[in-house]
Amino acid sequence: MNAPLRTPIQILPSVCPHDCTSTCALEVEVLDSRTIGRVRGSKRNRYTNGIICEKVARYAERVHHPDRLTQPLMRTGPKGSGQFKPIGWDEALDRVAQAFIEKAARHGTESVWPYYYAGTMGLVQRDGINRLRHAMKYSRWQSTICVTLADSGWIAGIGSKRGVDMCAAAEHAELVVIWGGNPVNTQINVMQHAMAAKKRGAKLVVVDPYRTGTAEKADLHLPVRPGTDGALACAMMHVIFAEGLADWNYLRRYTDCPDEMAAHMQACTPQWAADITGLPVSVIVEFARLYGRTPKSFIRCHHGFSRSRNGAANMHAVTCLPAVTGAWQYPGGGALYGHTGIYPLDRSLIEGLDVVDRSLRELDQSRLGPILTGDADALKGGPPVTALLIQNTNPAMVCPELHKVHAGLAREDLFTCVHEQFLTETAADRRKRVVREPTFGQLMRAGLRTLGALHRLYGDPLPEEWFKTVKAAAEAVPTVRTGYAEFGQGRVSNRTKERYELAGVVGWGEYGPVPEWLLPWAEWAGRLRVGTHRIAGAGGWSVET
Repeated sequence: MNAPLRTPIQILPSVCPHDCTSTCALEVEVLDSRTIGRVRGSKRNRYTNGIICEKVARYAERVHHPDRLTQPLMRTGPKGSGQFKPIGWDEALDRVAQAFIEKAARHGTESVWPYYYAGTMGLVQRDGINRLRHAMKYSRWQSTICVTLADSGWIAGIGSKRGVDMCAAAEHAELVVIWGGNPVNTQINVMQHAMAAKKRGAKLVVVDPYRTGTAEKADLHLPVRPGTDGALACAMMHVIFAEGLADWNYLRRYTDCPDEMAAHMQACTPQWAADITGLPVSVIVEFARLYGRTPKSFIRCHHGFSRSRNGAANMHAVTCLPAVTGAWQYPGGGALYGHTGIYPLDRSLIEGLDVVDRSLRELDQSRLGPILTGDADALKGGPPVTALLIQNTNPAMVCPELHKVHAGLAREDLFTCVHEQFLTETAADRRKRVVREPTFGQLMRAGLRTLGALHRLYGDPLPEEWFKTVKAAAEAVPTVRTGYAEFGQGRVSNRTKERYELAGVVGWGEYGPVPEWLLPWAEWAGRLRVGTHRIAGAGGWSVET
């Protein structure tokens, strides 16, 4: 008897939707129209290089999990009872729309608040909710939970979220510093390239309060007290200036106040930092000399050391290090935090930026608890929030002041729609929930991500209009040279400027080489202007202890 013919397995390109700066390119086995198989890192992408984290490698288990929600559910019992019944999509959407209309009519449009974050990172899948917000004049959104402090500190010095290609660091850096992250467990591709540099002979240093798996691989581990990273960076600069390791030619050309900075750092001695950080003076000096004597030094700045009240100052202090030594000018040297500043995307259509009404109040996502429990300050003097659309987040588990969050979500007058993949703590306890057809279904739709490399899903080329727009922007800016660093012909910024630009490198996310169909974009985007490092960015170098 002949065996039945099997449908050949397709391998389709995709991109990881998770909130991770690697933005990994993927290869997904498609077994049939409704079933996926194994998920691998793309071998066509030098950064991913066939490697993917364990979570995404097992993504088929998530997609096809028996608990995954596939239809809308409406609560039928008291809040917290977990009693739901399935309803159709048309009915669910009509009920949600009607509830929002009624709440807006009774309390004003600002009483409706779309609430989201980073469960899915596609520009449309994540940020499209803002077009609904702005078009309907619902309360505006202040994003504060994750990257606000880190972004503020980085941009205060660098001017834009861009930096050095991790692949370039793997190939050329002589010192790799992983600061405030544990990529062994959280970003395996970063660790892959860091270890490639180490095998080539580069030193690996980890700055982290814990003896993490990443720290175990390091040549030198500096277990600073939490929140004291800025003091360590300042003491390093003290040593670098005092021992003649600073690149003054670079500082005078590309920074705003190097002499004032050097004078300020005279008080930030290793002993001063030792008292703050808990590190021995000898270790601080050892690290400072290693960094100062290694021109091709690379710092991978993670988010961990910005998770404190002085997080922005910590990040800003660390960004000053490659400017002081001039590391940006060398292949593989410099730093990396994020790369969204590379892409000149017009998000007006996606986010409704063309219909924003800035007279409407802006509510802080971190203050969901006080907002829902009627705190007048958190509500900015406006009406109570009486309707929520929660998407891409699980605030009943992740928001500050959870006791207030839970109390607020339990309000009988609060209508809540949760857009989710599973019955999370937020979804299980609310008035209604509407689910989406998620996971790799969302990946295989056309969408864009900008945290690492630019992707059009399926690998399709971008429309010609895209290249024309970017080319026009880039051609307006002259450059000094090409290669690993693309310096713009900028002028040294001063303290009074509100905008300033990076003295450093234009990178390509943590990816390389750029896909062939993106080469025209890469060529033009590499000419986008980059300028100076702002030392005086965020109020100097004060350290809160």
